[in-house]
Amino acid sequence: MTRLIIHAGSPLAGRCLIPGDKSISHRAVMFAAIAEGETTIHNFLDGHDCRATVAVMRELGVTIDEITPTDLVVHGRGLDGLIEPATVLDCANSGTTIRLLTGLLAGQNFTSFLTGTAQIRRRPMERIVRPLRGMGADIMGRQNGKYAPLGVRPARLRGVEYDLPVASAQVKSCVLLAGLYAKGLTIVREPGPARDHTERLLQAMGAPIEVLGDTIHIERPVEPLRSLEINVPGDMSSAAFLLAAGAIAPGSLLTIAGVGVNPTRTGIVDALLEMGAQISYENERTESGEPVADITVRGGDLRAATFGGRDLVTMIDELPILAVAATQAHGRTVIQDAGELRVKETDRIATTVSELRKLGARIEPTPDGLIIDGPTRLMGGPVESHGDHRLAMALTVAGLIAQGRTTVAGGEVTADSFPGFEETLRVLGGDVGVEA
Repeated sequence: MTRLIIHAGSPLAGRCLIPGDKSISHRAVMFAAIAEGETTIHNFLDGHDCRATVAVMRELGVTIDEITPTDLVVHGRGLDGLIEPATVLDCANSGTTIRLLTGLLAGQNFTSFLTGTAQIRRRPMERIVRPLRGMGADIMGRQNGKYAPLGVRPARLRGVEYDLPVASAQVKSCVLLAGLYAKGLTIVREPGPARDHTERLLQAMGAPIEVLGDTIHIERPVEPLRSLEINVPGDMSSAAFLLAAGAIAPGSLLTIAGVGVNPTRTGIVDALLEMGAQISYENERTESGEPVADITVRGGDLRAATFGGRDLVTMIDELPILAVAATQAHGRTVIQDAGELRVKETDRIATTVSELRKLGARIEPTPDGLIIDGPTRLMGGPVESHGDHRLAMALTVAGLIAQGRTTVAGGEVTADSFPGFEETLRVLGGDVGVEA
């Protein structure tokens, strides 16, 4: 197990790049596999979760060449070209892999089995199994499909109209992928904004998909999906930790280049702006169908705010780092309507509270969120990641402003979504070391 050793130091300053977007990297590999021809993917996220997607697609017969660890060429096999795997598909610790892949496999003419780590086997799968069974899918799993491992047998799928009970990009994408194999029209309605990378990429590849507000229509393609050259933008969920660090460390001035600023992902920017952070976009452009910009943040005073409602899903993965920022804001910050945090890699409400309290934060849990009073002078001490990459990075940022020495046990999990996280902080002036 690796420990991160952090001391408060000088302000963060400079310009940096961050790894490719995790959500887009997963989808780029998976969708390229069912297209025809060669798809080149640049700035692929070379992290544990996205590597799990590469591994399972290879088990399904897809050839994937690695020009560099972040530049891949996927040789598409077409919509019906995947082959029956000779082994159980190991999705490792990636919820995106297992949930999207189940939708993709539901319409295949072979049987497959999917599993993952102990964390994945505890995460709820009924949310995808229920709509897939409604389309005619033949899926089995523990507790009648509530948990992985999952087994998917051949079935003839039919289009359905499905109203998502909560906004979820993973559930939406799972149903849309199954819709590529279904007879008739599949209609998905979402109650609020969720990541739309699936819709954007499938549209670029020529899939018969139409977005009408919060309603998406999809059906089986008549023509093959097109191969592309995909430039994956920097991951906003990774940028969030640097943005928050820059906002709370007095005197900081840093720029993160080439970040994806898809409006379904920028909730953390909006939240920090509402708290008074100085953040600006520069060099805005579009790459591979996704909006991209360079983002600059300056350190300064923050004020408390209340966050909740339908827009919270646009920053659900960033709430642990928002909680860290809230410890330095003047007043009481309230985060509500975030019950989804209870079923992430860990119960992120419980673990965020327990670990930030160890550093002196005044933070309380609620059934669906957090209450944080600030500003608080944090004190360094031993904390642990609980195997959660987002929590590990949030605690590292907290250590940058905490008096004394902070140690984050299990810090190696930062590589799940942000390989090179510690080195990036060091380049920007952060005092972060690694101890095996």
